[in-house]
Amino acid sequence: MSNKQSVLARKNLDKRLSPLRVERIITPSRGWTKAIRESLGMTTRQLAERMGVAPSRVTAIEKAETTGAITLKTLRETAEALDCQLVYAFVPTKPLDNILYDQAERKVRNELAHLNHTMRLENQAVSTEDLEGQKHRIVADYLAHFSRKLWDKE
Repeated sequence: MSNKQSVLARKNLDKRLSPLRVERIITPSRGWTKAIRESLGMTTRQLAERMGVAPSRVTAIEKAETTGAITLKTLRETAEALDCQLVYAFVPTKPLDNILYDQAERKVRNELAHLNHTMRLENQAVSTEDLEGQKHRIVADYLAHFSRKLWDKE
């Protein structure tokens, strides 16, 4: 994917996810399955019949959901039996551009700290102002060229 395509895709995705970031969805402590089932006045036996499983399976599903041990397939099947739609998404905690900028800044800060340390050992230290200027230039370069190295471990 080209840099322009990547920027456009990121902007589009961010626009679609933004409402979810603002509208924090809090999962019920007893899980969505049990919360929806009970709010509809449905028993575990009735949900089990709709799913074509034993009532003990519904209890197991509700427990697995609260512990995080449930599969997406099971959640999807359960949602359908409850006349619901399963919505699955990763919602970034902040805009994707901010995540990229923060990562670039972190990476550059680490790179410059190592370089500055070496230069100080050789009695060639650079001023804080020069380091800061260099940091901004390198961050801008990472972001302009959307380097995959941005995510490489140090």
